[in-house]
Amino acid sequence: MCNRTRSLSMIGALLAALLAAPTPTLAQEMADVAVGRFSMGDLQGWENRSFKGETEYRIVSDGGVRVLSARTDGGASGRFRKVKINLTQTPFINFSWKVSGVYKDINEATKSGDDFPARVYVVRERGLMGMNSISLNYVWSSARPVGSRWASPYTSQVKLLALNSGREKVSQWAKHKRNVREDLRRAFGEDITEIDAVALMSDADNFGGNVEAAYGDIWFSAR
Repeated sequence: MCNRTRSLSMIGALLAALLAAPTPTLAQEMADVAVGRFSMGDLQGWENRSFKGETEYRIVSDGGVRVLSARTDGGASGRFRKVKINLTQTPFINFSWKVSGVYKDINEATKSGDDFPARVYVVRERGLMGMNSISLNYVWSSARPVGSRWASPYTSQVKLLALNSGREKVSQWAKHKRNVREDLRRAFGEDITEIDAVALMSDADNFGGNVEAAYGDIWFSAR
């Protein structure tokens, strides 16, 4: 790989694939905008992108509710969906996740430790083939406390925010609602009013090891 970073390459590769797809109409209503309807067994619009090895994604039943299961053993592949979200109308992302474990003795601020049992990306597309795009990753951190914010060790165009930390709530569902517009403002110092894609990934290609995670429905809301 050239001097472009792995994280930036991920975004560029995702958006290169996305650019070939038809652009959806920007939602004009302030109704909830469904992005991932996993509880309905629906993966329509979600594409796979492999970076190193494969994370296995499939719809499974958890407590009688269908969710998207992710299992990785030293690999890294993600699922993404191109969807324009107007953050002036529906700025709140809603999602839930659960992990089977975390990575021990990892330094997530280093390239060798840039792995997370669960993460959800929001992406703003910029530049030719998306190579200047920016992304905020909501992550389940193995080591950093909840609320920690830091730049990817690969590029300042990717910022990370820990919503869960360590073994607290492992094997339990954790629900989140975040104001994406405000989170992007804090991360990048500018008012970003629209995003172009949402992605998720459970990865272990840098640090190694294995983990299982599950993702519930993802949607955007006005409040």
